[in-house]
Amino acid sequence: MKIPQRFRNVWLRKRTDLLISRISRQVVSNSKPSTNQKPVVFFNTSSRLGGVSLNAAFTQLTSWGLQLEGVPIVHFACRAGMSRCVLGTNPDDHTVSPPCDACITQSKKFLASTRTHWFEYEPNKELAREIETLNLKELSDYQFTTPHSQFTIPLGKLVLPSLRWALRKHHLDDDEATLYQLREYILSAFRIVEVFDAFLTEVQPATVVLFNGLQFPEATARWVARQHGIRSITHEVSFQPFSAFFSEGDATAYPIDIPEDFELSPSQNARLDAYLSRRFKGEFTMAGICFWPEMSALDEEFLKFSAQFEQIVPVYTNVVFDTSQVHANTVFPQMFAWLALVLEIIKTHPDTLFVIRAHPDEKRPGTRKQSRESVSDWVSKNDVDQQPNVIFIDSGEYFSSYDLIRRAKFVMVYNSSIGLEATLLDTPVLCGGKARFTQYPIVHFPQTQREYRKLAEEFLAADELRVPDEFKYNARRFLYYQLYRVSLPFGEFLETHPTPGYVQLKPVSWKDLTVERSPTMKVLMDGIVHEKPFYLPEAE
Repeated sequence: MKIPQRFRNVWLRKRTDLLISRISRQVVSNSKPSTNQKPVVFFNTSSRLGGVSLNAAFTQLTSWGLQLEGVPIVHFACRAGMSRCVLGTNPDDHTVSPPCDACITQSKKFLASTRTHWFEYEPNKELAREIETLNLKELSDYQFTTPHSQFTIPLGKLVLPSLRWALRKHHLDDDEATLYQLREYILSAFRIVEVFDAFLTEVQPATVVLFNGLQFPEATARWVARQHGIRSITHEVSFQPFSAFFSEGDATAYPIDIPEDFELSPSQNARLDAYLSRRFKGEFTMAGICFWPEMSALDEEFLKFSAQFEQIVPVYTNVVFDTSQVHANTVFPQMFAWLALVLEIIKTHPDTLFVIRAHPDEKRPGTRKQSRESVSDWVSKNDVDQQPNVIFIDSGEYFSSYDLIRRAKFVMVYNSSIGLEATLLDTPVLCGGKARFTQYPIVHFPQTQREYRKLAEEFLAADELRVPDEFKYNARRFLYYQLYRVSLPFGEFLETHPTPGYVQLKPVSWKDLTVERSPTMKVLMDGIVHEKPFYLPEAE
């Protein structure tokens, strides 16, 4: 008899709770004597509510590993400390309060073995009155100057990426529901400034470790840490299953420093080729999500239709509210401004077939993480699919992007990772947004909109295009470092959960979390405490 999923989830929750409790007790009992060094502070309130997400697990496992080595650890934790938080925002009803009870209960389970500073919400009435009548633009740009002008807090800038993420759109409506959420985010961020400032003054930590660094609670805490001159580290999901990326920079931008003399050995090249072979078949996950349950090859209908045109140019989009877009929007103010220019190009080149591909995460099935400002909406609104030289492929269509790239003259991307992969497939790439791989010469990335249009026209008119050898060389080096040096594996501690986006602990022992047994914990200890790079040593 098959056990109903709801009963299995209850059993898995109890099993995870028991594991957390057991490991917490083991960590307390087996930690090395506390050193005299300054403490390390952990703050992560935006990666989960009641369950265990990848980033919540990364935070907890890392703090346990450092605690075992005798590093003084202090968690800064939310106890209904915000009137509205990122994951607790209901995009359909702004009057719904966050599920604080479930979140606090889970936090208490995680933090039972560690010194914890809890903060609670207390609105600033003066600030509330000051922002009550401001419009969307004024709230988005709002800055609060402290008494005696000691410093100015960019509250609007700190919270805006989070509101876009929570409401699943870039262009926000100037209506009461949106203004209410934005005001509550600003008031909540100001509360974090107040309590985190006092907390840092009291604790005097050496380092602050934060999730993501862009969601407003952690972004605000990071801003405060910088005012104190305290080193901050952020982390995000990385590019291997159950792996994390830690950085002193912006983790969501994935800054990777590759030594100039690094050359791939024959065994490293073989390792990378094996990965690419799987990747080009759609066999990969990101943040625990499998985007390609299947991948369809180009069918006869497509091949027959495309044969009418002189050339094919695929256009790959991104999720407009994703936190990566904060870094991407340098040449264009946002992705749809780039698409507007692409549409102008489409209309003047009827001999070219443009295939516009929506990102597979834009309408993630079975979750609330579906874009409310989607590429499909843009296509419909602008009659893009009525253009005789356009094929639109929506996010739910499992269409082989790699087969398409192999037939393309060149590829247009905003900041999608497929730009890196297209270079590896020997297809030129014209990039519209700053991407993690544009820190090296890997794709063509014009620095103005005018230059972008000019280069697109040159590409379309050229008889033949080639990918510079330098681009392919850099692409392989970058991808290898991204996969095997900076992606810190946590798979020895974690496994999948039936609920997409969540994970569960494996039945590990405290010994598995020590630097002697875990290369990941060794890197984290060296990086957080001794300020070394967060890079794995090269495997033999």
